[in-house]
Amino acid sequence: MPNASALLTIDFANLSEYAAPVLPAHYDATVAALDNTPADNAINNRIATLGRVLFHDRQLSVSATVACASCHRQDNGFDDPNRFSTGFSGVQFTTAHAMRLGNIRYWRPGTMFWDRRAASVEAQAIQPIINPIEMGWDASAGGVAALVTRLQALPYYQELFAFAFGSAVVSEARIGQALAQFQRAMISSNSRWDTAYAQVFNAAAPNRNLNVTLPGFSDQENRGRQLFMTGQNAGGAGCSACHLPPSFALAANSQSNGLDAGETRVFKSPSLKNVGLSRAFMHDGRFATLDAVVEFYNSGIQAGPALDNRLRGPGGAPQRLNLSTADKAALVAFMQTFNDPNFVADRRFASPFR
Repeated sequence: MPNASALLTIDFANLSEYAAPVLPAHYDATVAALDNTPADNAINNRIATLGRVLFHDRQLSVSATVACASCHRQDNGFDDPNRFSTGFSGVQFTTAHAMRLGNIRYWRPGTMFWDRRAASVEAQAIQPIINPIEMGWDASAGGVAALVTRLQALPYYQELFAFAFGSAVVSEARIGQALAQFQRAMISSNSRWDTAYAQVFNAAAPNRNLNVTLPGFSDQENRGRQLFMTGQNAGGAGCSACHLPPSFALAANSQSNGLDAGETRVFKSPSLKNVGLSRAFMHDGRFATLDAVVEFYNSGIQAGPALDNRLRGPGGAPQRLNLSTADKAALVAFMQTFNDPNFVADRRFASPFR
């Protein structure tokens, strides 16, 4: 692998582990049942390694200035700190916020983007590439075929595709497979919440001990935990009914969150892991703080035909939690414990380029 080794820090004789990561006990069969990995694209260390290179390579944009990692930044939990992302031209911007990527494999429907328009992570991986603002390989630039031609001509990709797939052929399907494997390998399971919950986890206990006071947490953080994990009928805020611990990915049957009045679209959201590292929230990034997000769920949900039943109060009207200032702050403090310093520093997901 002389060409790849000259450009990359990867040790091809000792690859990073993507296919069989060591996970805490609470990432058990209950969580695995939510895995959206298709049978024909199970994670393979060689293919995921290729995905890592593709994810960080600016050659994937027409101008060779933008990579997937330009908008999904590891130190922000693979989110963009900006409300909208800068496209390949440097002067145009996306119209939706780039969402966090951690734990996308545990969104059981597998559909991607805020509006769920892509059928799978594999399908999603190609869409930014052909977007006329994001990476620029639209029909006027020759489409994916033109990108394939570019990559096929790069000696390091000849080696990498042969290493991953057994032949040097570059194709749209293989690009999608590799990027999807790399992204599904992004499991965030080492937050403060995970460390504390691991000490009390019991699969046989009521609610798997999610309602148990967590060791090492402040009174405020434990109050936030109680509000998050407890249903409204028991004095909580009911957040975990849609944001499922321990992955905190969205429940498969979730509907609209009532962000705008009359909403008919059904959105998905990213996992809440590393949510405290984000700087813009919702599909259009309209909220700049977690405090604003909590206030929205407390008092701002709007009525609409697609509003999730879990966000409705008496008579079907949008819920009003009427949380105190202290309780709103407690929810924010609790969600800050979802930040995973190991995940944002994990070299397996960092740029491999020298």
